[in-house]
Amino acid sequence: MAVSRNVTVIPAIKRIGNNKNSESKPKIRVAAYCRVSTDSEEQASSYEIQIEYYTNYIKRNKEWELAGIFADDGITGTNTKKRDEFNRMIEECMAGNIDMIITKSISRFARNTLDCLKYIRQLKDKNIAVFFEKKDFDTANLSRKSKIKQNTPRYAAILGNIKGHF
Repeated sequence: MAVSRNVTVIPAIKRIGNNKNSESKPKIRVAAYCRVSTDSEEQASSYEIQIEYYTNYIKRNKEWELAGIFADDGITGTNTKKRDEFNRMIEECMAGNIDMIITKSISRFARNTLDCLKYIRQLKDKNIAVFFEKKDFDTANLSRKSKIKQNTPRYAAILGNIKGHF
């Protein structure tokens, strides 16, 4: 007994260039952290400039999606407990809403070495990189030589502590 089959031929679509669909690759969700430690007028303008700079910096990269600008104004970096925006950013990271954080420097992120290490470890466990722009230092690639060694002994000590714990 012969079975009748209907076959529909679907012609191939010719594409120019590679066959990768640029829309299939998800964008990296990038957040920025900004902070000034005093309420002085000079630092107030620095605070606004940081926010504007990082908003534009992230939006210019076609592979990135802005996941937020987290900014603490007039808050010291020696303790993270009173830094509401910093803590909200960490919560967003732990919730899986951020893939990478950009900040100006290690001292903007945390002046306390133990806090710095604690949060970098937590973020690294979730595969979230922190990029310290001023020193061109990315926690996703700790083995890379970094300009941070050329700075003060404090930064070199932080870098040594970070590398020693991963």
